[in-house]
Amino acid sequence: MYRWMGAHVGHQEGVAGTRFAVWAPNAREVCVLNDRNGWRHGGFYLNSSDTGIWSGFVPEMGPGEAYKYSIRTPTGEVIEKADPYAFAAEHPPKTASIVHDLDQYAWDDAAWMEHRRNTNWFGEPISIYEVHLGSWRRPTDGRTYLSYRELADQLVDYVREMGYSHIQLMPITEYPFDGSWGYQATGYFAPTSRHGSPDEFRWFVDHCHQNGIGVLIDWVPAHFPTDAHALGRFDGTALFEHSDPRQGFHPDWNTFIYNFGRNEVRSFLLSSARFWCDQYHVDGLRVDAVASMLYLDYSRDSGEWVPNYHGGRENLEAIQFLKDLNTTIHGEYPGVLMVAEESTSWGGVSRPVYSGGLGFTMKWDMGWMNDTLHYMRREPIHRRHHQNELSFRMIYAFHENFVLPLSHDEVVHGKRALISQMPGDYWQKFANLRLLYGYQYTTPGKPLLFMGGEFGQWSEWNHDSQLDWSLLEFEKHDGLRRYVGDLNAVNRRERALHELDFESAGFSWIQADDADNSVYAFCRHGRDVNDVVVVVMNMTPVPRQSYRVGVPRGGFYREILNSDAQIYGGSNLGNVGGCASEPVPMHGRQHSVHVTLPPLAMLILKPDT
Repeated sequence: MYRWMGAHVGHQEGVAGTRFAVWAPNAREVCVLNDRNGWRHGGFYLNSSDTGIWSGFVPEMGPGEAYKYSIRTPTGEVIEKADPYAFAAEHPPKTASIVHDLDQYAWDDAAWMEHRRNTNWFGEPISIYEVHLGSWRRPTDGRTYLSYRELADQLVDYVREMGYSHIQLMPITEYPFDGSWGYQATGYFAPTSRHGSPDEFRWFVDHCHQNGIGVLIDWVPAHFPTDAHALGRFDGTALFEHSDPRQGFHPDWNTFIYNFGRNEVRSFLLSSARFWCDQYHVDGLRVDAVASMLYLDYSRDSGEWVPNYHGGRENLEAIQFLKDLNTTIHGEYPGVLMVAEESTSWGGVSRPVYSGGLGFTMKWDMGWMNDTLHYMRREPIHRRHHQNELSFRMIYAFHENFVLPLSHDEVVHGKRALISQMPGDYWQKFANLRLLYGYQYTTPGKPLLFMGGEFGQWSEWNHDSQLDWSLLEFEKHDGLRRYVGDLNAVNRRERALHELDFESAGFSWIQADDADNSVYAFCRHGRDVNDVVVVVMNMTPVPRQSYRVGVPRGGFYREILNSDAQIYGGSNLGNVGGCASEPVPMHGRQHSVHVTLPPLAMLILKPDT
C-alpha cells in the first residue's frame, strides 16, 4: 500500500506537485498542513471516498517539504497527525512528516542480492553484531549522531575487520523518544532522521552489501506509542488499535496494541515489512516481542483480558498475521531472514507455515541465554553442582532454528555489562568471558553479540553516550576483541561449526557429565564425514594436565583455537600446536588424546585429514 498511500511526488494535468492519500474512515474533514498554508486547517482539503481513504493533489509541493494531516474527528475536534505512510520525518522532537521521492537512488549491490537469493542461510557461517547506531560511536565535533554515510565508513569497516557476517540494527524506523531505543516507533516507512536522509540510509545498506555484510533491522509490530501525533486514535476513534483496553493497551510498555483482525491494519504492517525489503534491500527483520502478540493474557491477570472465540488465550488474529507476514516475505524476497524474539515455549516458531509453524527462519534461544549466563555467573567452585545447566540445552537444541543471543537486553537495567557479570578477579573475569564466547560460537546455533561486548566494556550500555573505545588501549581488552575476531574467522572457515547448526547430525557429546572437573567435550560435524572438530571446555581456574578425551578417529589433532592464548590475554597454556591420538578407548570412542586443559578455557581441536 505504500505505493499509493502517503505522499507521492508527481504531476497532474502537467502541473508538478504531490499527491496525498490517508486512511481516516471516521473523519469529517481531512486537510494537508504545511508552510504554504501557515499550518492552518482548511488550506488543502482532501477528498473522501467510500473506502475511508482521503486523497488529493497539492500543486507545486515537492521533496523536502514538511507536512501533517489535520483531521476533524466525529465529535468536531481538530487533531494533527503525522502521515502513517511517510517516507521521511523531521528530526525529533519535531514530529512533522517530510515529502520524499523514493525513485532517485541507484543501487550498486546486484552481486550481493543475487548471492542472497541463491544462498541457503541455514548452513552458512552467520555471526551477528547487534548495534544501536546512536551510541556505537559519537562524533567529535559536537554533533550528537554520526551520519549514515559516516557509519557506512566507520562501522562497516569495523564489522568487516571483526569478521561478522551481519549487522543487526536496533530499530531505525522513526521514533520520537530516545529512551525507547526505537522500540516505540511512529514511522513504519521512514528511517530515523537522526542520522540523515532516507537515501543516505540506502547508501549505508548498499555499502554493507558491497562489503559482503548483511543488514538485519528490528521491526516492531507488537505495539506502538500513544504520542498524540502518531497512530493512536488516528481519526478520533480506535483505528489501528483495539478500542477495548483489555485488547488494545499494553500495561508493560504503556503502548497501544494493533488490531490484527482489521484488514487495513494487517495491510499497513505487511506493507511496512515489504517496504524495507523492497526499498531498502534489508536482509532480514528481527520481529520484536512476538510472545506478547501470541497470548491475549500476556502480562495480564484474570479478568484483564478477553478470550478468543474458542475461549482460549491464543491471539488467533495475531497468529494468522505472523503466518501471513512470513509467507509473504519468504515468497517475495528469497534469502531474507525472518527472526523471532519469542521468549516462551510456543512450538514451531521457526517451522514452515505449511507444517503448522509460524514460518520464521530463526528464533532467539532465550532459554540458552538465561541458562548459560546463570551458570557463568556462578563461582567456578560451585559449577560442579550445576553441570546440567549447560548440557540441558542439547535436549531441545534442534526443535527450532536458533540464534544464540547475548543482546542489549542483558547489559541494561542493573544487569551490568557481561564482563562485570563474570566471577573472579580481573584475570578470571576475562577468561570467563572468553570461555562464554567460545561456548556460544561452538554450540549449535548462530551467535549474536551486542556491541561493546566484543572488547569487554565494563559499564552498562547507555544510549546517551558512545562505547568506551579507550579500553582498546589495554592489552586484555584488545586481546578479547582479537579473540572474538578469531572466533568469527574459525566459525567461517570450519564447516563443522556452521553447516549443520540446525540438524542433530551436527553435534555429538563426548563428555557431558564430568561434574567433578567441570569439563565438557563435544564434536561438531559438517556434511562431509571428514569435517569434524572437537571442543573441550574447562570451566574452572584449575589447569588439568593429561586429561584424556575420546576422539572420533585416530590421527594428529591440531589445536586451531585456544582461548587461553597469550595474544588473547590468557596464560598461554596449551598443547604446543596439537596432540596425537592413541588407540585407547575413552568416552565410547576407540581413540583418545591426552590434552592439557588451560584454566577457564576452551580448546578447538581438528584432526588432520
